Amino acid sequence: MDAEFSVPKSLAPFGRAIRQQRTQLGLSQEKLANRCGFDRTYISMLERGKRNPSLLNLLKLAEGLETSVSRLTEVYDDADAD
Repeated sequence: MDAEFSVPKSLAPFGRAIRQQRTQLGLSQEKLANRCGFDRTYISMLERGKRNPSLLNLLKLAEGLETSVSRLTEVYDDADAD
């Protein structure tokens, strides 16, 4: 395979995308956590780039944020992302 995949060095851009979408919806961390079946501290850790969600949690998160997984992760489409 010639295609090269670059692993992101940080989860911070992903966390910022979560926070941005959450605030656009007018949701608190607690309300988002309740929508997704998560604890509020987990949302906080995701937004600070301290946790790396599993695929299933990423799907739940996207649903809770009324968006798609690709939209949340498009911050990594730019090679210069953290």
